[in-house]
Amino acid sequence: MFSAINGFFLPFQGLRLIFSPGLRRFVLAPLLANIVVFGALAYFGALYFDNFMDRWLPSQDWLAFVRWILWILFAFAYALALFFGFTLIANLIASPFNGILAARIEEKLTGRAPPRDEQSLIRGALPALFSEIAKLGYFASRALPLLLLFAIPGVNVVASVLWLIFGLWFLTVEYGDYPMANHAIRPAQQRKLLRRKHLKSLAFGAGVAVMMLIPVLQFAAMPAAVAGATRLWTDDLKSL
Repeated sequence: MFSAINGFFLPFQGLRLIFSPGLRRFVLAPLLANIVVFGALAYFGALYFDNFMDRWLPSQDWLAFVRWILWILFAFAYALALFFGFTLIANLIASPFNGILAARIEEKLTGRAPPRDEQSLIRGALPALFSEIAKLGYFASRALPLLLLFAIPGVNVVASVLWLIFGLWFLTVEYGDYPMANHAIRPAQQRKLLRRKHLKSLAFGAGVAVMMLIPVLQFAAMPAAVAGATRLWTDDLKSL
């Protein structure tokens, strides 16, 4: 239980870290990307929210007594889908800067920089983009079957729960990549390490999702999540 609580608050600890002296200049690019992309997706998300709820919310009479619970569940699933889109697009733009931010935070936390550092920005840009595209493939291969389940009446209730769990896991995988990629750890090994701390990893993803729902703080969610994931790496995963 303590591990889950600690994991949930890691992004909020990361928020404090990114505004500490010596790190602020590394936050500017991810922060700007965050603001632009989140603003655009929030606009279109609000525009199509009612259509989504009318289309997918179960209308069967036997589910009427829990309809308000299902509305909350589906609304959160919809918000999480927006977060996926936001995370993928914003991180695709800011991925080289996020890797550098993770490196600088690790150096601040441990006193030692990882193999990748600030001078590798240009050389690291293309590998960072390929890494984001690979994560997009990982996401799509698992998200599409879950989305298909939404089309099955009754089953879509279970699908929404599975979608939420997968969403929290994906947020952890997305941001956990930056500090571990700085140590040349491959994506499959990254996920293996995260599963060994599965409860804390999922709680971290929940913390990121909640931060994305908080006005104003949502704009700093991406760099804060990178910082929180770096702390997860240095405190828990690096020694595994």
